[in-house]
Amino acid sequence: MRALDRTRSELAGFLRTRRERLTPEDAGLPGGRRRRTPGLRREEVAALAGVGVTWYTWLEQGREIGVSADFLDNLARVLKLDAAERRHLFLLAHERPPAEPGKTFCTVPSLAGRLVDDLAPHAAYIINLRWDVLTFNPSADCLFGFGRHVSGRCNLLWLLFTDPALRDAFVNWETQAPAMLASFRRDFAAARDDADAKGLIAELEAASPEFKGWWRDQDVHAPCTGTLTIRVEGQPVEFEHTSLTVDGGQHLRLVVYARVDGSEDAS
Repeated sequence: MRALDRTRSELAGFLRTRRERLTPEDAGLPGGRRRRTPGLRREEVAALAGVGVTWYTWLEQGREIGVSADFLDNLARVLKLDAAERRHLFLLAHERPPAEPGKTFCTVPSLAGRLVDDLAPHAAYIINLRWDVLTFNPSADCLFGFGRHVSGRCNLLWLLFTDPALRDAFVNWETQAPAMLASFRRDFAAARDDADAKGLIAELEAASPEFKGWWRDQDVHAPCTGTLTIRVEGQPVEFEHTSLTVDGGQHLRLVVYARVDGSEDAS
């Protein structure tokens, strides 16, 4: 894919500065005599990346040439780019970030955990791509009963289809559950190679006929946002809910529920 005219010059400058900051020793090459210009030579980068020097020179000059994702990954390795620099390289060359394998094993940053607590009396919790509930505040526990479950089973999707108490708490569960499942499918696509995520699907297909049927419908929605009616002390209460990314690298999302009527939330 060709970069826009304005990004080709930025790509050229970025590659040049990343090349010039490396020493031959950084790249595993002999240092030799003192060099007239700093950093690696273009022919050295080209050789390490497995491409012709003329082709690499054109790339660094900002010419209109296409590059593959595999080459960009190889170039990022040669230039010793960190994660942020690698992402920047892909944005300049492909106008999109690199495809990243989704992961479900992660830890909640301490500041994000404090934010969940500070959002009370609004119900708030943090989930990963697998929808494991990693942390929650008392208001969320009151609504969803997360505290009743051991950490290995405190998974929003699992509880939605296997916990009778949570099922009863959702007014119009038959409408809300497939909508939430269709939202989960987007996260599952990002974590499709994760064994834990695939294991969750297999367990749910065995445990819930509704899940099995809806999952095979292949419906997909944007992340859940809008309104949801939940029974609080037996009475239906309408909540507005939304989700925010709190750690893109770990695929963590903060979900918040606030009563539509503006009264005190569950606590």
